[in-house]
Amino acid sequence: MFRIDDKHAVITGAGSGIGKAVALVFAKQGAIVHVLDVQENAALQTVNDITSAGGRAQAHVCDVTNQKQVTELFNSIEKVDILVNSAGISHIGSADNTSESDFDKVYSVNVKGVYNCLYAAIPRMKTNKGGVIVNMSSIAAVVGLADRFAYSMSKGAVYAMTMSVAKDYLADNIRCNSIAPARVHTPFVDGFLQKNYPGQEKEMYEKLSKTQPIGRMGKPDEIANLILFLCSDEAGFITGCDYPIDGGFIKLNT
Repeated sequence: MFRIDDKHAVITGAGSGIGKAVALVFAKQGAIVHVLDVQENAALQTVNDITSAGGRAQAHVCDVTNQKQVTELFNSIEKVDILVNSAGISHIGSADNTSESDFDKVYSVNVKGVYNCLYAAIPRMKTNKGGVIVNMSSIAAVVGLADRFAYSMSKGAVYAMTMSVAKDYLADNIRCNSIAPARVHTPFVDGFLQKNYPGQEKEMYEKLSKTQPIGRMGKPDEIANLILFLCSDEAGFITGCDYPIDGGFIKLNT
């Protein structure tokens, strides 16, 4: 089950974290993986990990905020059967202390970056007579999180774009869903703790872990497995849905 043999899967932000986990599990399940990342070395490392295990992958350096670059890259790929919009950045701040430049940066990557990839991928999928898209939303799209104003804005937009795309391309056999993770333990989390809580990393990690009712952060592989399911033929009846994967955060924290 959940094989995606010979499908061309484009994954943004696949040089690390959740995006890399998605790339690895997709390759294991038979896909030809296109690893997109703004960091060339990270993209090449993901590809090396895949090919060393017998999988198929190509690295592409791509700034998702640049529509011309994104469009040219997508047009150079043989086919686009699957798109996973995983690239994103975070930000800490409320409405009155988030600078305009920081707001614009979050918007540019998390919102415009997703739009640019949709803009480039959907015509290819229409030509192929179908495709699957999974966007990375967040619990921040649907619940209030302290000091996550710009980030929450961006993930709310991702959720809305997902529903719009799912509706607009039903007749083109293009399915579009999003997932809403809570905190997931990635290198980004470790870097965040080192930057913002030097000397308190262990204490803050435990505190953040316990905000999930299940008592821990998610694992990148757990997120990747849900995305794999949504991109497989077994999920062929699913479109226009947002899936919380949050250790009970949304439903059990109230």
